[in-house]
Amino acid sequence: MRIIIAGAGIGGLAAALSLEAAGFRDIVVAERSPELLPLGVGLNLLPHAVRELTELGVADRVAELGVQPGTLSYYNRQGQLIWSEPRGRDAGYAWPQLSVHRGRLQLLLRDLVTERLGDVIRLGHRLVNVDGTEDGSTGATARFALPDGAETELAGDIIIGADGIRSALRAQFAPGEGDPVWSGLTLWRGTALMDPFLDGRSMVMVGDGEQKFVAYPLAGPFEDGRVRVNFIAEQRGTGVADADWNRSVEREPIARLFDGWTYDWLDIPAIIENAEELLEYPMVDRDPLPGWVHGRAVLLGDAAHAMYPNGSNGGSQAILDARTLAYQLATTTDIDAALSAYDADRRPATAALLELTRQTGPERVMQIARERAPEGFADVHDVISEDELQQVALEYKRAAGFDPSRLNARSTLSVPSARG
Repeated sequence: MRIIIAGAGIGGLAAALSLEAAGFRDIVVAERSPELLPLGVGLNLLPHAVRELTELGVADRVAELGVQPGTLSYYNRQGQLIWSEPRGRDAGYAWPQLSVHRGRLQLLLRDLVTERLGDVIRLGHRLVNVDGTEDGSTGATARFALPDGAETELAGDIIIGADGIRSALRAQFAPGEGDPVWSGLTLWRGTALMDPFLDGRSMVMVGDGEQKFVAYPLAGPFEDGRVRVNFIAEQRGTGVADADWNRSVEREPIARLFDGWTYDWLDIPAIIENAEELLEYPMVDRDPLPGWVHGRAVLLGDAAHAMYPNGSNGGSQAILDARTLAYQLATTTDIDAALSAYDADRRPATAALLELTRQTGPERVMQIARERAPEGFADVHDVISEDELQQVALEYKRAAGFDPSRLNARSTLSVPSARG
């Protein structure tokens, strides 16, 4: 079986590794960028994704890139604790949570694909369209634009569109969809070197649905005792609605938006002012599609289900897509039935998760606290009961597929005999 993957991001590279582990080797990964660079900032790989990386035999190398957070805590604007919960193994999972730099993770996955499959990545290949998306197709051909203006075609039994939120394949499936949907929130993302905060392994979210700050360590401590922290600052109704992921902006005006957000355990304006780089872009997502499969062409990752970063689930869901698709192709004799099974498994699950992220996901506890006690509280349980706090957290874990008991007990997506 020949498989063409459009896109060498987290989802596309995870798909190549998953397919190889499931016994497929005739794979080409076509990437629009002429060079893969360690771009971006931090992301979190949740335990359900780390389980899949573990079963692929690559989790140890991924873990070397980052930090295993042990706690996630939510605070109001006054710096008062609303809710705190353990993460990863500290929460009873059989696998950790990993905070890593997205660009470094992408380059590691690229290296792993090359180690396991050889020279299968084609750079400078921008997907234009796919022939063979009608029902009954027994193969498909992807057409790519090259940097010199020429075009080339790659034919396969399956074309996987892992080409991101502005996917050419998705646009072919849904030609009238238009631009991604803006939430009204603008994000400013960056990294900064600073002294460790709290216990040194904590993720924190401060604020509410109108304005928020997120921070967690990505690397370190280094020789000087400092750590590299990833942060996200966001505010509603500020900035622009067009999605340019590489727009660099001045630090000082954004730091001023957070004047007064200084606590004895975290100085938010200082972190923003000391950012190594500050990138501005809108928080956008895509509405669910009625189907991800057209003939022998199929969507994966952000191309299928781009969602808000609430809950830190984008990259993790792409890895789950990749593993599920590979499993179905390896265990179902009919390709079309396998693609249909993949769609039936992953599309409803991600649609439900997308809806929860639009309701701010587990961060909803911050908005509840803001609505009920905008000036703060003496005791959080005067505002939100312990049962309500736990229910918000559990609801999201179940929708996202990483409720501890269910994840630990779920059957594997590995195909043990694939390499035999």
